Amino acid sequence: RSMASYKLTYFNMRGRAELTRFILAYAGIPYEDIRIEWHNWPSIKPSIPCGKLPVMEVDGTLINQSLAIARYFARDAGLTGKSRLEEAQTDAIVDTLNDFTVLIPWNEEDEALKKKMIDDLFNNQAPILLQNLELLLGDKQWFVGNSVTWADFYWDICFTTFNVLRKGFADRNPRLQALKDRVENIPQITEWLKQRPCTTF
Repeated sequence: RSMASYKLTYFNMRGRAELTRFILAYAGIPYEDIRIEWHNWPSIKPSIPCGKLPVMEVDGTLINQSLAIARYFARDAGLTGKSRLEEAQTDAIVDTLNDFTVLIPWNEEDEALKKKMIDDLFNNQAPILLQNLELLLGDKQWFVGNSVTWADFYWDICFTTFNVLRKGFADRNPRLQALKDRVENIPQITEWLKQRPCTTF
């Protein structure tokens, strides 16, 4: 697949495309990072599968669904574990993080209600998520096996976003914070963090 051409289309934010961007940066795979502005979205939407971003174009074929895109590249990059069992464990952690992410009321227009929903989420659900992730990590360097996987990348990305919504949400979880630091100290990731556009989410 090294000679293939890749075009990733998403909004100008980290959001649901950042996991794929991390994986591509790690693997050194060149791609076109197409970032569209919100006001252009209505005119582009009809041409997008299922009307949702991100989409990845692989040699002219469009793939949608952020985790399907990320998994496609994670396999090539050796980021899905060392066995079928480790691959399943990695998927489970990605799904655990995603289950929490989809509870965030991104599109709620009533600001007071949105704040209340986010407060409820971080007061009641986040501690359970963090406890489960701590158990899964244990005293290992990485979530699964003895090397980095895309689940570790997803944790870093989710941590950054959750920390915008609730500053210090993982202050009592030093091992999870250390995992985030380990991810960001991987040279290719360090480089990507330096050069990526600065956005709130």
